[in-house]
Parts: sequence; structure tokens; C-alpha cells
Amino acid sequence: MAGTTALPLQEFIASLDHTCLPKILQVCSGVYFQGSVYEISGSEVCFSTGDLIKVTGFDLQSVLCEDVSNNEKFELPISHTGLFKVVPEKMPYSTVEEMVSLRPVGLESCLPFTFTSHSKMTFGNFTLGARRALTVLSIEHHKGEEDQVRCRVEGQQEASAEVCIPLSSRGEFYECESEECFTLQQIMSSPCLRSRRFRLINPAKSEQILVLSPVYQVHAIMNLRTNVLKFPSSLEVDVIDVTDVCKDVDFVTPLSMTEVHSQPDESFPAVVEIIEPPHTRSLFKCSWVPELTKTKQLVLHKKATSAMVLLSTLKGRKTQQYFLVSQHYGGRLRRRPREFNSVYELYVASLLAPGLKVSVTRNCEEVEEEGLPALGVGEQLEVVRCDRMELPRVSGKGQKESVEALLCHRLQEPDDGDEDDDDDEEEEQVKQEKEEVFLPLYMQAHFVEVLGDTKKYRLRDLGKDFNLPLDVKVVSRDTELDTDPLVSITCLRIEEAILEPTVQASFLHKPDHCFEIPIKWLSMSVFFTKDPLPWPQGQPPKCHVDRITEVTDIFFYEFRKQSNSDAAPPPRPPKRIPSVSKPSKRSKASKKSKANKLKRQEDKSVPTQQFSDLTLNNKRRPPAPPPPVTEDEKPPPVAPRKQSAADMTIGKALPNTYVKIGSESTRQANRYDVAADVDSDHDYESVDETLAVMMKTAQENVMHY
Repeated sequence: MAGTTALPLQEFIASLDHTCLPKILQVCSGVYFQGSVYEISGSEVCFSTGDLIKVTGFDLQSVLCEDVSNNEKFELPISHTGLFKVVPEKMPYSTVEEMVSLRPVGLESCLPFTFTSHSKMTFGNFTLGARRALTVLSIEHHKGEEDQVRCRVEGQQEASAEVCIPLSSRGEFYECESEECFTLQQIMSSPCLRSRRFRLINPAKSEQILVLSPVYQVHAIMNLRTNVLKFPSSLEVDVIDVTDVCKDVDFVTPLSMTEVHSQPDESFPAVVEIIEPPHTRSLFKCSWVPELTKTKQLVLHKKATSAMVLLSTLKGRKTQQYFLVSQHYGGRLRRRPREFNSVYELYVASLLAPGLKVSVTRNCEEVEEEGLPALGVGEQLEVVRCDRMELPRVSGKGQKESVEALLCHRLQEPDDGDEDDDDDEEEEQVKQEKEEVFLPLYMQAHFVEVLGDTKKYRLRDLGKDFNLPLDVKVVSRDTELDTDPLVSITCLRIEEAILEPTVQASFLHKPDHCFEIPIKWLSMSVFFTKDPLPWPQGQPPKCHVDRITEVTDIFFYEFRKQSNSDAAPPPRPPKRIPSVSKPSKRSKASKKSKANKLKRQEDKSVPTQQFSDLTLNNKRRPPAPPPPVTEDEKPPPVAPRKQSAADMTIGKALPNTYVKIGSESTRQANRYDVAADVDSDHDYESVDETLAVMMKTAQENVMHY
């Protein structure tokens, strides 16, 4: 290594090309010495004199600007949108070729540029005076001849001429300030421009002459450390290139899980060590994830592409769970009927399962102007297709409004069990088998799938025979697993079947207990060690693979975001048009509920509502109060009178709190508050005699007090 020139780290990295990587550098001097530790961007960087660093990559992060006049430094991001002008050099160029070689290469704005000659020049029969401005238009290349530059010379009265000057022409040439401007990206991409000085096109800083230097983030590894280093190239460290003499030095090669999966099959099984563990915000809730710590060793058995299914528990559970389950899961499952909370959900399910049959689980009242039909509990519907239906109302264009709806067949009449319903109009409207009914897609309703299947399935068979999603129940556990968490869950939904690239791994202390790492969803870095496998050579153990991996809701939502990015939202219902139309029809279920309520009221001999109407609406004046009495004539206090057995026999009414008759204003207000039950469908028996006796008793009570 004797005779090797040491360079500042900044200068060396700036001269590198990505195609020549990796490069091995040795630290030879600088302020970072003898094991001093410095924290840079959250990472500890420790360099000692003599350390070997293997540079594996670098990224341009920013640009360091240094003011030539006062050595003031500041950084600009590489995305800075300001423009810079080249400051002409004060030192003269001795040849035209030297001046042209410092122009940027590959930029469209490199030409034209202007220069002057401080001495007289003669080219054949053409003589050019001193200090005349020449503008370089192009570089002429002729086979067998010397290269020349074609220049334009400005004469008097805007006259101009062109002259070709050989590149080897000698003299005293000075570059003139040009109007061309460059961005930071253009300057950093040209080695020639990086060596120039610039002036920022900014009125406040137009006088500053700047030297621009790129600042890179260097990715490197060291032969005595296992972590990946990331540090800026602006560290004041001198290094030398020792790549050719240190080819045999072992450096740790960190690999991501994707890179591990791309290794040849012959690389497995092997022992690896974790360099960078997974992020703390893990997507997995399984027991082996917390053990994936830094410096932990694993046995990688093989790589594969595993068939899995994504399971979820129902939303009604207190804590919803999600699982990635291998299709080799050995438990048996039975289908469960799915529940749908809207017609749109029913429509989406029918696209994957034609001929879907459901049963209504909640009553729905008919709303004629919105096209919502009446549905009763227990009605069975068979989904036919998606169609359009016309609403009875008229849109603003004078045409009937139409909406998307689901055409279904009503398979049977719900059994409401109301034998006393004497509504002749309803008895005449007996529904025929497979009556057509339209359900708007925006309708909120509740259904449950009708199933006649009690067969037990394996998980891999369900994906072949049925369209997903499916609701299932585990009826027999996987006997090869120590614990099967799916058995205790009453209902699971198979969301989707997927193919995941995985790496089968285990820990050194339990090499036969394996788990599958989905490499797309778990990010960590490892390196292959030369440690022996934890079993006798040629006698690998029989591996038991965990077939159930519990994942978090973050995993589920990220997976849904990738798979259903183009899914359309459900339709919105049409705007309600305020109108004074007739009230909406009620379904049989609501009429039945009202009839039962009235039937319960019928058991009382004197309905509370009717009694209140009669008492408050009685037009007879109450008898006059008794004349005032003196203190001597006052009777002794009388205890409140209890209700006699005769009164209870005659009235059989509920305890009545009506004792005193209110003022005239109170009676007038109450008279408008109480309305008659005009909707009642029942005729009550005449109670004139009974009411007369009760009114007489009430009057006597008032007279008594």
C-alpha cells in the first residue's frame, strides 16, 4: 500500500461511479481516530486508523455550498429549484482545447459560449484583432484533420462572420460570462461543472461566489462489525483505496429477506444471523416475532411459495382477529350461513355465487316513493340478477326516475300466525310462489344465507369448490398442532386465497419447530454464517411447521388496500323530495304488531285513554263547592277514603289518580292534548251505565272533601 495517495473521503466518494462498486477503503488519518464514537442520524459511526470499510453504495443527499469570500458554508437540498451561473475564471487558458475541455459534457446548453483573445490571431488569410469576442458555435471533426471550433465574430454595424480555429491554437484566452443557467441536478451530474465556481441567480446573494460540493450518504460494511453503516461523505476522514490488495478479506454481506429468497436452492439449509431486526410496529402477532432480535441466529431450511388463505373473525366480536393459514391446515370445517346488512352486500355476494338464496331477518316497512318493498321476517328470496326499476315519483326532467335494483324471487309466504286478522284486503293479496320483487341497491336490510350443506371440508377443498368469501366453523382441530386457536372461534370468514413467497425458518434451540416468514410483509436483514447446522450431518430432523400465523388489523387493511384498490363504493340513495303525498303503506308485520298491542289493551274493562277522554271532555258543570264553615263548625280530619270492594267490582279499572278537577284553563289545555284512537280496528262494548256510576262516585268524593 506504500505510495498510495490518500484522499479526503468527500473527494474520493465524489469521484466514484456506481459501476465500480464495491470498493474497499482504509482509514489513514482524520479527526475520527482511535475508536471515537460519533452519532450521525441516529447511527453510531466508529472509525479507527487502519479500519477497513467496504463501500457498497451511495446516494446523493444534498449540496454543500461554500462562499469563497468568507468560507461560510450552507447546504441546499438536491431538489432546490434555484438556478446558477458559471463564474468565469480569472486565470487565462493557454490553448483553445484546454478551455473547451472544461465545458460540461452531455448538456444541451453547453454551447454556445464566448471567450476573448488578448493577442492578435492569424488564420490563413484571416487576421483577428486582440480582445475580440468569439462565440463558439460547434466543434468540427474531420477525418485525418485536426479538430476545430467554429466561432462567430461580431463586427461593426451588427455584421458578423464565422471562422474555424484549431483546438491547438495557443494564446492568452479568457472566458466571458455566459447567460446560460444550470440547476443543482445538472451541476452534480457533470464532473466538469462540479469543478467550477457559480453565482446563484438571487438578487440578495448575487455577489456570492460559491463552490459546490455533493454530499452523499454512504452505505458500507466493516470486516469486524455486522451492522450496516450509513454516514455522510462530508466526514473529515482521509482514506486510501485498497480494493486490489484486500480481496481476500471477509466482509459481512447483509441480505434482505427478498434477497435471501432469491438465493439458489443449494444455499439452504444454512445458519444466518440477524443484522437488522423487524420494525417494532410489526404486522404479526405470533410468538416467534418477538424473538427475532439483533444477533439472533436462525436456521433457514428452504424457500417456497406457499398457498395460504386470509381468515377473519366476525365484526360482532369484542376483539376482531385475523389469521394467515396454510392450505395444508388439517382441521375440518363446515360452512356457515353468511349475514348481509344491505342489499348492496347481497348483490356483491351474488356476483360470485349465482342463485344465492337468503332469508329476511328483520322487518322492513314499505316506502313507495323510494321504491322500498315490504319484507317480513322469515321470507326467503332467491337473487336473480341486477336490473333497473322505476320509482313512482317524477324527476326534474318530467320523467320517472330509475335506479339500480336487485331482482329477486320471493319463494314463500311468511307465516305470521295471525288467525284473527280480518283485513279482507290483505287476504285477497296472497303472494304466489316465486313472486318477483325489486330491492334497490341502496336499501338497508338484513338477510342470512340459506344453506342446506352440512358436509365437512378441508381448507384447500373449500377454495376449489366455492367462491370466496365464505363463512365457516372449525368442527375438528388439526391434530398435528399443539394448540389450534381456530377451534374456539364460532365463526370465521375466509376472505381470500393467496400465494405468498416464504422462507421456512426455525431457532437453533428448536430446529424441528419451524415457521414460515412471509418475506413481503416482514422486513429484516441477515447474513449467512459459516456455523454448522444444529443436527448431525446428513440427518435433518422431521420438521413441524406452524400452519397458523395471527396477523394484526394493520396487515389486514394493508392487504385489502392492495387487493381491492379498484373496488367501487356502494351506490347512494336518491335525494328525498319533500311532498305531501299519502302516508307510506305499512307492512303486515307492523300491522300485526299494532293488532297485538290493541288486543292487550282490550283485556282492560275501562281503557285508560277512553277514560281520560270521557273525564276531561265532560261538558257538565261540576257541583258548587260547599259553603264556608267557621272554626267551631269544622269537622275532625278524615283519613283518605279507601276504594271499596263494590267499586272494584263495578269498575275493575286501574288505580285512578284523578281526584280534583283542575282549573278551566287546565281543562281546556288537556282537552286538546288527548286525541281519540281513530286508528283502532276494534269496537268496544258499551259502558254507559258503568261510567255513570263512576261519575256519581267521583262527585260524592268531591262533596265529601
